[in-house]
Parts: sequence; structure tokens; C-alpha cells
Amino acid sequence: MATIRITDLKLKAIIGINAWERTTRQEVIINLAIDFNSSKAAKSDNIKDTVDYKALKKSIMILVEGSKFLLLEKLVESVLDLIMKDTKVLKATVKIDKPKALRFAKSVSLESSRSRKP
Repeated sequence: MATIRITDLKLKAIIGINAWERTTRQEVIINLAIDFNSSKAAKSDNIKDTVDYKALKKSIMILVEGSKFLLLEKLVESVLDLIMKDTKVLKATVKIDKPKALRFAKSVSLESSRSRKP
């Protein structure tokens, strides 16, 4: 078992319920942990046998920057849906921070995990 982590991926999204949030892109910070069996890739040294994190990052960027969700819950679940499309992924955890969402707080975040059913 191995874990790929993407740390502090900073993107801009329309996210929130307030009127100004529906028209102004806000920064979100995405952190991912993706568990998978790395033994085949370790033997073959072939990108096809692993989770292609560069391609995944590009897909997440397209999803997030094109989204217009009201809630962090929907954004997190949408990113999880995208990650779990890769059948090599056994478990994924997504945490998305929304900096400056609350006065006097550095950030508000939501974290969720999903595992592939055996």
C-alpha cells in the first residue's frame, strides 16, 4: 500500500452562499491523500500502473475552477467522485480549505474520505 499526497493545491472557485460569493472567485486550498497498491508500478516502472497524479491534478483544476457550488460539502464530494473514477484508487481523502471564510479565522475547511468497496 502506498499513499500519494497532493499538498496545498491553490485554485480559484465560485463557492459560497452569499451574493458576492456567487460572482467573485475565491481561493480554495486542496489537500489530497490517495491510497493505492503500488507494487505493480514499482516492478514495471510504468506510469500506466500507477495513479497519474499530474493528470489527476489537471482534472481537479478543471473541475474546481469551472464549478459554481454553494457548499464546500458539494465541492469536496465532487473532487472525491473524480478521484475514485480511477479503479487503482483504494481510498481517498480530500480536504478543502476556504481561507478568509470567517472573520478572525485563518480558514474554514471540510474533509471527507471514501474507500472502494472490497
